Amino acid sequence: MNLRQSIIQSLPRLGNGRLAVLGDFCLDAYWHADMRRSQLSRETPHYPLPIVHERYSAGGAGNVVANLCALEPAAVHCIGVFGDDWRGKIYGEILKDVGAEISGILIDSSRVTNTYIKPLRRGISDVIYEDPRMDFTNDAPLAVATEDRLLEHLDQLAPSIDVLCICDQMIYGCVTPRVRQRVMEWAQKGLTVIVDSRDRIGEYRDVIVKPNEIEAGRAFGETAIPPERLGDCALRLSARTGRPALVTAGENGCFLAENGKATHVPAFHVEGEIDFCGAGDSFQAGLACAMAAGLPLAEAAIIANACAAVTIRKLHTTGTASRKELEAQLLEN
Repeated sequence: MNLRQSIIQSLPRLGNGRLAVLGDFCLDAYWHADMRRSQLSRETPHYPLPIVHERYSAGGAGNVVANLCALEPAAVHCIGVFGDDWRGKIYGEILKDVGAEISGILIDSSRVTNTYIKPLRRGISDVIYEDPRMDFTNDAPLAVATEDRLLEHLDQLAPSIDVLCICDQMIYGCVTPRVRQRVMEWAQKGLTVIVDSRDRIGEYRDVIVKPNEIEAGRAFGETAIPPERLGDCALRLSARTGRPALVTAGENGCFLAENGKATHVPAFHVEGEIDFCGAGDSFQAGLACAMAAGLPLAEAAIIANACAAVTIRKLHTTGTASRKELEAQLLEN
């Protein structure tokens, strides 16, 4: 039996893991406008966007949650902060619909629910054009009282889970310095923690980090790391954190540093049009779910690459990979 066959046979074990995702949840809103219906405004010299369809999906930490739930582990818990607004209500329903446990989502009326609104225009042809995004984000630090409640929930949940995923994306998100410190303390106690961070990957210790080449560069004050140096970069990150480290590199797969050795895990070959949006979230979910099931990190990285290969085929959406799709991908290449 080769390694790929062994991994396929291990897929049912994905159902054993108990996981949690702590971080910056961001709602993705797609507003479809049919410009054939637009008429010049009487009050202003503008043509309005006649919205004929709207759809919403889980972005940010929520996309990791959705990808985890698609792999059907035993439990997926959410820890984060929403505003008391219509966007948070929609987001809560989305998370419940995918099967996540949302008692750890805190409501803070002083915050807004992070949301990226993406207007999509269609005219006479069937070509769809995306307008500049309209963003709802927070511009002040998390309130201490909300931070205390978040830490309390983390402390209650941590002993009962196998893997904790951190999605540290926003400048003023919920992964504050205090929260980051508590996460590292749980990692020191033996909890497996996998961190994705846009700007602060270099501030973590005692956890498994998984930056892309740009995020890894920021950890060392550099721009994007070229492919030929990514193995060395993973080793440097691993030496800094005291844990294994992975650096993702799109079509070049990922580079894994473990026990002082760097290994290249190639990407799966994908043909045709692709959409990289959310691929890193799919990778993190596949990696975490496999590790929660007890698979070795090298095998978990192959599953993570396979999950990303499935989702990048799903255009204009932050897609997920089911176990059935994951198995098909592993058999395909």
